[in-house]
Formats: sequence, C-alpha cells, structure tokens
Amino acid sequence: MRIIVIGAGVGGTSAAIALQRLGHDVVVYDRMRENKPVGAALSLWSNGVKVLNWLGLGEQVAALGGAMEDMAYLDGHTGAEMCRFSLAPVTAATGQRPYPVARADLQRLLMETFGTANIHLGKQMVAVADDGEQVTATFADGSTDTADLLLGADGARSITRDHVTGADEDGPRIERTYSGYTNFNGLIAADTAVGPKNQWTTYVAEGKRAAVMPVADGRFYFWFDVPQPAGLPYGPTDGTAPLEEAFAGWAPGVQALLAAIDPQRSLNRVEIWDIDPFHTWTRGRVALLGDAAHNTAPDIGQGACLALEDTFALAISLATNTVSVEDSLRRYAAARSERAGELVLRARARGDETHGYDAARTAAWYDSLRGADGSGIIRGIVGNITGSPVNLGVGTL
Repeated sequence: MRIIVIGAGVGGTSAAIALQRLGHDVVVYDRMRENKPVGAALSLWSNGVKVLNWLGLGEQVAALGGAMEDMAYLDGHTGAEMCRFSLAPVTAATGQRPYPVARADLQRLLMETFGTANIHLGKQMVAVADDGEQVTATFADGSTDTADLLLGADGARSITRDHVTGADEDGPRIERTYSGYTNFNGLIAADTAVGPKNQWTTYVAEGKRAAVMPVADGRFYFWFDVPQPAGLPYGPTDGTAPLEEAFAGWAPGVQALLAAIDPQRSLNRVEIWDIDPFHTWTRGRVALLGDAAHNTAPDIGQGACLALEDTFALAISLATNTVSVEDSLRRYAAARSERAGELVLRARARGDETHGYDAARTAAWYDSLRGADGSGIIRGIVGNITGSPVNLGVGTL
C-alpha cells in the first residue's frame, strides 16, 4: 500500500519505519521547516525502548540514553534528601533499561533511519478527503497527495483528528484541557552541584518541581514545573526571569541549575494541556496516532512511549489482519484507546497530586517521600509499563 504519514515526530517517524519495513510505500509530511522538536528531551521507559528495539534501533538508542541509575527527591527549600533509591528494579521487572534521551537526537535518528528523502518538511495539511478507495491530503500550498491510508501523527492540535471525529464537518471539536501549570525545560552540561550525573534528581516544594535527568554526551535534561494560569505573557527576552522569581530562595542545587541555563541556547516554555480520553481514532482509511489520539501531560513520562506503542500495535494490525484497511485500523484503535486513555487520566491525577492544587494532598505526598525506600514509586513506574502491547515479546522487525 501507499501510506501518507502526517507528522515527523517520534510517533510519525517510528510508524513510518515500521510500515516501510513491512513493504509499504510510505511518505511523511510535516509542517515544521527543520528538525526543531518541542521539548528538549523525553523519558523512554522500558515499553518505549522495546518498540525501538523491535525496529532494530536498540544499540543506537542506548547510545543516546543517559545512564540513569538512581532516583532522588530533595526538599526544594533546604536541599535535604527526602529519599534516594535505585531504578534497577524497573529494569529487572520489565526486562529493559529505561533511557532519558534528547528529543532532537532521537528524532534525528528516526528520520535518518526512515530516509530523509521521503520526509517533506514545510508542508502543512489543511484538509483530508476519503472516497472509500483512496485518501487525499491537501496542503496549505495547494498541493495534494493521494494514498491508500493516511496516518495522522500531527500532534495535539491535529487536523487529522478533526476529520476523524467529524469536527471538519461542523461536528463538535475535541478541546484540550489546561493542566494548571507551565513547564520550562532544556539541556545543560551535567553538574554535580545540581545532582549526581547518574541520577534523576527532583527538588519539590510549594507544588513546584525542579528536576534533572542525565542524557548522552555529559548533559542534563532539566525541567521546572510552575503552577500558574494559562496565557501569561512570555517572550524570548524574558529568559529565566520567571524561574528566578518562582524559585527564589530555593536550595543551592536549584540556584546552580538556574545559573547554568543559557536561554539563547536551550530553554523552552510550554503550557501543559491534555485531552479527555476519547475512542474515535479511525474513520475509513484514516487513523490517529500519538498526541493526536491521546494528548497527555508529562507527569508520568509516558507521552512518547504511548506513541511508540501505537506504532507497534498499528504495524501488527496491518501485518496480520487482511479483511480490509478499514478493519485493520479499527482493530488497531480497539487495541489501543482504552490503555492510552487510562494513562492520560493517570498522568492527570499525578499532576493534581504534585502541583499543589489541593495543598493538603500535595503535603501528604511530600510526607510520603520522606524516608521512602522507593518501592511504591517503582510500583507506579512499572504499573505504567504493565499492559503494554510490546510485552508480547516479539522479535526485531
């Protein structure tokens, strides 16, 4: 089949690789003009890494990943250690080590593996038409392309989703929900003044978080969560000023992190939104994947992993079901929407607990961290991985 993929992010490019290796003629379109992904890095938990292993990229992904051995929570005001524990039980329980990775590095690997000649940037899709035999995508420049199947991996503001759910025909549009906080993130050189170079270190207080994770090449991925209203003004010249205000008086490690940030080099500001789970993922020969289907807050680190799970399930469905394209897509959606929706709600609940919306609830969470052996946190992490379709354990594609 000829397949159009809209979106060259992690979900779109991983799906393109899988479908190409199944023998399909695949082409990818994306509105971005160069590889500038939103967000500096991402968490590849064991379920996401396993999909990349299945695609034959295990060694390359391991080389991009940070050596994250331990996890620790510190009091944001004093820097005192609340708890510290090994993440080795996650690997033992799941059969795969997790890796934090720089998003641009992973996206570059996926794009190059698929083949950049078949990725067309600067192409914004504005309409989808499905006549029952073929699907046609129309782009903002007036050009079109036609295929047997169209996969919408076009993110939280998906045009494909509007088609699938009927919003492009005056039906109700699925709207995003503000999660209540803004995330600032980027990359810095790893610095032991902030935390050990092999540790996921998180400072917590006042419903705010400041954290670092190790990624390849001696770098930390950092992020700050700041509960605040949506729509506050922010421009490039503001730099770290909002962070310096929000984290004034915090522990020396947080001040060292703030001092290490070069806003001109690596600092992103993202309001965090999600979408209520929905189960209309396909319409005829068109299907959704990734954030287009299950836009989630990052509070459990499963956004990219869910997109990779979608890739696995979609490829398996197309490879094994032969009644029709439409039937294969429906089976893919049926296998995915319930689990994805559950993790969206799990991330939302986690964010509600950690960001101080209910002061007593967040204070209770802080209390639970003090002296914790990590077993409860490990259970939560492994619980997010349990039920992944990749746990079927199939071999390399």
